[in-house]
Amino acid sequence: MAVKRLSILGSTGSIGTQTLDVARNHPELFQVVALSANTSDEILERQMEEFHPALAILVDEKAAARLRERYRGKTEILSGADGLRVAATFGEADTVVTSMVGFAGLAPTLAALEAGKTIALANKETLVVAGELVMALAKKKGVPILPVDSEHCALFQCLQGEHRDTVERLILTASGGPFRGKTTEELRSVTVTDCLKHPTWSMGKKITVDSATLVNKGLEVIEAHWLYDVPYEKIEVAVHPQSIVHSMVEFRDGAVMAQLGLPDMRLPIQYALTYPTRKAADFGRMDFSTRMSLSFEPPDMNTFRGLALAYEAGKAGGTMPCVLNAANEEAVAAFLAGRIGFLDIYDCIERAMEAQENVLHPTFEMLCEADAQTRSLVCGILKMR
Repeated sequence: MAVKRLSILGSTGSIGTQTLDVARNHPELFQVVALSANTSDEILERQMEEFHPALAILVDEKAAARLRERYRGKTEILSGADGLRVAATFGEADTVVTSMVGFAGLAPTLAALEAGKTIALANKETLVVAGELVMALAKKKGVPILPVDSEHCALFQCLQGEHRDTVERLILTASGGPFRGKTTEELRSVTVTDCLKHPTWSMGKKITVDSATLVNKGLEVIEAHWLYDVPYEKIEVAVHPQSIVHSMVEFRDGAVMAQLGLPDMRLPIQYALTYPTRKAADFGRMDFSTRMSLSFEPPDMNTFRGLALAYEAGKAGGTMPCVLNAANEEAVAAFLAGRIGFLDIYDCIERAMEAQENVLHPTFEMLCEADAQTRSLVCGILKMR
């Protein structure tokens, strides 16, 4: 396997730091040539000192100014959206790891595709918001999109060597989050601290809240629709509290293929970066000599309405998934700031979807407009609370 040169967008977040852990453990396989972050200049500086990338980008101008004032190394420091685009299209990189959170990851991902880069996709919002645009551009450019999310990496592995017309169902697994089994009444009083206590995964705050609301699983359903060209009627969710089975594929003969592993994001990250080969790793191993129970149950979509709303948005298509995503991002930010309650997240999403007109086959500009309009609408809703 030739050395892969990585540009990591969102290198200071959970996926970004674990990607660097994979690169650290395999210096013979990976060279980090560009890193980007939003505001975390001190963390980015430590990464620069270890990996010596040619480029480092801080989207926040003030954070970039702080770093420039301190830094005395050879890495070139850029800033803003223009700097992010440079990192996404950097000539020295052959693979772009898109681990930014939210809508902000769409523009650099499209730029990377235009530049013919292989995409290791960890930013699920890119396909949620603009799946039609992204997949068409990837096909046009002949560029592979390799899923980093554990669930989509699992599906990707289960589908290897199989004919897509034999697929009966894609089954995404969900841990159920910290509130599995709770009633709507019990959810009225949960706190941010309660929400961030995920039972099996260590993730960033936003995605941890999304896991608790089941919005995250809904976003993954939409992502799976685009990645694997499977209708929503054939994409299901099964709650699996142990987080050992990462997803499954049922074929038309009734056979079910599943991918199992300990809940460690480094495994799908490394698989995406080394595909189509598998490389040795020192990740934890399953111990089948001890007693183990694996359980599955249907999701409670009446209580955890985020999943049902995502199915609704995905089936509607057009700009509606963009509306769902923008409303959720604003509502989750408000919840994390202590401005609204947990259940208010659902209300914000539902009201935004009811209020916004759906535009089919949107352009990038139309998606940006839908995103901005939805955020403005939700901010108005929040001010009235």
